[in-house]
Amino acid sequence: MKKYNIAIVGATGLVGSTVLSILDQRQFPIENLYLLASHRSAGDDIVFQNKSYLVEDLEHFDFSKTQISFFCTSNEISAEYAPKAAAFGNIVIDKSSHFRYDKEVPLIVPEVNESALCHFKNKNIIANPNCNTIPLVMALKPIHDCVGIARMNIATYQSVSGGGKDAVTELAEQSVELLNGRPAKFKVFPQQIAFNVLPHIDEFEENGYTREEMKIIWETHKILEDNTIAINPTAVRVPVFYGHSAAVHIETRNKLTVKHALELLANAPGVKLSNGGKYPYPTPAHDAAGDDLVHVGRVREDPSHSRGLNFWVVTDNIRKGAALNAIQIAEKLLGRYL
Repeated sequence: MKKYNIAIVGATGLVGSTVLSILDQRQFPIENLYLLASHRSAGDDIVFQNKSYLVEDLEHFDFSKTQISFFCTSNEISAEYAPKAAAFGNIVIDKSSHFRYDKEVPLIVPEVNESALCHFKNKNIIANPNCNTIPLVMALKPIHDCVGIARMNIATYQSVSGGGKDAVTELAEQSVELLNGRPAKFKVFPQQIAFNVLPHIDEFEENGYTREEMKIIWETHKILEDNTIAINPTAVRVPVFYGHSAAVHIETRNKLTVKHALELLANAPGVKLSNGGKYPYPTPAHDAAGDDLVHVGRVREDPSHSRGLNFWVVTDNIRKGAALNAIQIAEKLLGRYL
């Protein structure tokens, strides 16, 4: 198999380090590996496949040396450097939200809209969706294809790892302080997160919704290619380290029974049903953390609506919600386009 020169931008962060781990686990065909970060992290050493790699300064890196670049960075960094990498012929797979709503940039979940990958040549950039959107559209896709979806209400319960390493540290430190009778200090989150929930992720928009909530609307519409779905989201940060959850209510265009919905979900790629037994639901700690599947449970009819269905979705936001999805995109490129 042909091997490729790979760059990981943001290699020292949670998503970047997970990309590195999954590349190893899936035996991605790497010829040369370049680990990049800001000047603050440049000079660090990271071990990959028993070899030590020096983290290089992104500002001075020559992207003519690589063919595929994984960007695990902020919007600002991606906006500046992703087009530079693409101009050197790199295929950029970007985890930030900067390019997601660009009509010329495909927004890809391989199990849902792999066919849209062909548009990557427009800018040599592929956008990786939000960590909430990925599991959501994977569960919605078979239902949408079968009977259509008219409306959706969704409340997400998002772990602190979505905010990065410092957010994980803040929850741990706050928990220790509070359990020892001392006040919690906060910096990453707008208020205390330990033993608390915050209906506030990202900045508030003029319509009163946060940008995190609006991402669910924009990205679901783009990936499913259906702007007619009415979506009402609420995004909540909860004191969980890893694994995002969501309570999803949908109103289908045509009637769909629970039995038929379970059959559709049981055959959906990348989805695992947890709908029976004593605990007919998945949880972040027990099922999602460290796992690559989207877990769905508590599938049930809505007693208030003749075409309503409710279900619960859980996934590891750092793996399938970010790093794994990006690598799966790259694997599809290797198989068909490179």
